[in-house]
Amino acid sequence: MLAGFKKFILRGNVVELAVAVVVGAAFGAIVTALVADIITPIIAAIGGKPDFSNLAFTINGSRFTYGHFVNAVISFLIVAAAIYFLVVAPLERLRPKPPDDASRMCPECTSRIPREARRCMYCTSVVTPTPAPPAR
Repeated sequence: MLAGFKKFILRGNVVELAVAVVVGAAFGAIVTALVADIITPIIAAIGGKPDFSNLAFTINGSRFTYGHFVNAVISFLIVAAAIYFLVVAPLERLRPKPPDDASRMCPECTSRIPREARRCMYCTSVVTPTPAPPAR
């Protein structure tokens, strides 16, 4: 029983997931500080209102408070933009691109994979390796 648990814990995916959660939480704190300390004051300077949580309307005596939802949408968009521009885009630029003749399309997920690959690195489907094109 303990051997199985040890095998499970030492698998690469579990460790990578744990690291990703810790880094994600730290990045979340950074983005929260960015939103609270920089973006919200900019919105307040432009629009005059940094917090939309008090926005509401009433229909037939029922009060609909939509301000909290507006705050959540703005925060989500800022977090998504920060993750894209600060993490995803720079990592995409750093990732080496294989030359066109050294790669092919995965028939399952249509991602570019190395020509000699036997399994797609993105969708993990099994693919048949294709020979390299003849040298010119």
